Amino acid sequence: MAAPIRVEWRHYDKAGATCDRCGDTGANLKQVLSDYAAQGVLFELQETLLDEDRINESNLVLINGIPLEELLAATSGVSDCPSCSCLTGSDTSCRTVQCGGSVYEELTPELLRKGIEAALRQRGVTAP
Repeated sequence: MAAPIRVEWRHYDKAGATCDRCGDTGANLKQVLSDYAAQGVLFELQETLLDEDRINESNLVLINGIPLEELLAATSGVSDCPSCSCLTGSDTSCRTVQCGGSVYEELTPELLRKGIEAALRQRGVTAP
């Protein structure tokens, strides 16, 4: 049996609440992992809750320890996050991913699938 793909999702958490974009990323990630798991791909999902001191890491997905944007040959950036600002009580920016000429505030199912497929290729496995 192949070793599972390790996926870590880091996001800001305040008393059990996270911002809208991280919440959307989390929902997308869980759906994509479920879809692949139904096809026999094994995953270990770690959800890392961040405090305000580490908010710059919020909305980061690592696949086998590699940031999603690295697997996609993309870059990361930041943009204002009104939802985080409501949670923190001050103007706050969150991570974004720039890929293919577009800026993504939430990580879409398509981006997540491409990252997982890149991780599978690194193992010499074709995505189901």
